[in-house]
Amino acid sequence: MRPLDLEVNHATLAGHTFQHELQVAADAGLLGSIDANCGDYQKGWDTDQFPNDIYELTEAMLVILEAGGLQGGGINFDAKIRRNSTDAQDLFHAHIGDMDLFARALIMADKVLQKSNYNQIRQQHYASFDAGAGQAVEQGQLTLEQLRDYAAAHGEPATTSGRQEYLENVLNRYI
Repeated sequence: MRPLDLEVNHATLAGHTFQHELQVAADAGLLGSIDANCGDYQKGWDTDQFPNDIYELTEAMLVILEAGGLQGGGINFDAKIRRNSTDAQDLFHAHIGDMDLFARALIMADKVLQKSNYNQIRQQHYASFDAGAGQAVEQGQLTLEQLRDYAAAHGEPATTSGRQEYLENVLNRYI
């Protein structure tokens, strides 16, 4: 299969985050390139705007870095000027600003991965997938019937916190 070209706004239109699309593609070995345009969350259609949310882009860069980078692609800016920004100068500033924002997000994501306990906490949370039935599920070795039988025999798993607020605060320290 060929690597995917993922668009920020198509994730929004599908009802999930860009980070989710990146992670699914990375997990499938299909993380190819980024079509870097976004939309207005309140409009509900593809407005081809330049991404300008440093938090979202830093989260995206975390996924990309952990996946080993984009495989066979890069970042394509096919966004357009907005209705209230009609001059060529507006388009110039949008491209420069967006390239700078992606670079800043990459630097911040690298700092999060190198200097914080972000990965350690995530590894602890998903540790049940490193052995036993969790590993078998992740590797596709259990049928739904086998998984049902396992759940019936072992009952509800213990609830463990994903520490979302803590991890958001870790990310905020580097932004």
